Amino acid sequence: MNKSIKKIIKKSPDFQDYLAHQLKNKKIKATYDAYGKQLEIACKIVELRKKAGISQAELAEKLGTKQNNIARIESGEQNLTTQTLQKIALVFRRDLRVDFM
Repeated sequence: MNKSIKKIIKKSPDFQDYLAHQLKNKKIKATYDAYGKQLEIACKIVELRKKAGISQAELAEKLGTKQNNIARIESGEQNLTTQTLQKIALVFRRDLRVDFM
C-alpha cells in the first residue's frame, strides 16, 4: 500500500463520528431517516468483506450472484431480504440478528 493511500486511511473518520456530524444537516437527516438502516447494513457488509480479505467478485461467487449485485448492495442501493442477509451472514460465519427497539 503506498503512502498516500495510508494517509487517506489514517485520516478517515470513524463512521459513527462522521454520521453524527452529517446528521446535523436537516436534508441529510431526512434522507438518513428514510434510508439509514439500509446504508448501515451496506457499510457493515463492506466491513465484513474487507476484514475477510475477499473481493466483491469472490463474495458474489460465494453467494451465487454477480459482482455488480455486490456493488449495489455495498452502495446501499439494494433493499435486502432477510434471506439474502442470512446468506451473507453464513458466508462470514456470523449470526444474523434483527431487533426492534
